[in-house]
Amino acid sequence: MKYKDTVLSSEEIASLLEILRTRFLSNMTRHASIGWDTMEERLRNQPQKLRILSEMERTGGEPDVIGYNETSDSYLYVYCSAESPAGRRSLCYDETALANRKKNPPEGSAEGLAAEMGLELLDEDQYLRLQKVGVFDTKSSSWIRTPQAMRTLGGALFGDSRYGRVFFYHNGADSYYASRGFRTQLLL
Repeated sequence: MKYKDTVLSSEEIASLLEILRTRFLSNMTRHASIGWDTMEERLRNQPQKLRILSEMERTGGEPDVIGYNETSDSYLYVYCSAESPAGRRSLCYDETALANRKKNPPEGSAEGLAAEMGLELLDEDQYLRLQKVGVFDTKSSSWIRTPQAMRTLGGALFGDSRYGRVFFYHNGADSYYASRGFRTQLLL
């Protein structure tokens, strides 16, 4: 599916806004100093971002606001599902790894699917920021945007939360697991 070409109907927009509003108001600890009216206005003025949020929601990402970036004047929407979204698992790290995997290749890559949606994987700092507003990935893990030097050597990073702290690990970029997905951030 080409997410960039998708146009939401007015009914789909209304339904999505209600889902986002309910989640936003139910999780005020993630964004205590931000009001819903501000978010709703930004959302309504950026229909292309609503399309992306709709896809994030459709695949179980449960997107929610976790902060504000003063430099870019942007609110940060991140996958806030307790576990890495089930609709985004069993993927290798990137398209290069997918092309190089000859035996039993997965259906896609985390970076490829994120890029198709107009998003990027969270990096280490962004993943840590997410973990400060809640506890995520206690039974799953998420691919993390990996520095090019590590990718050149064939590796990729992933993170999870175990034993009350966040861990980052490495794996071959062509590996994939039923419990490993990815998380992204949308600036709004």
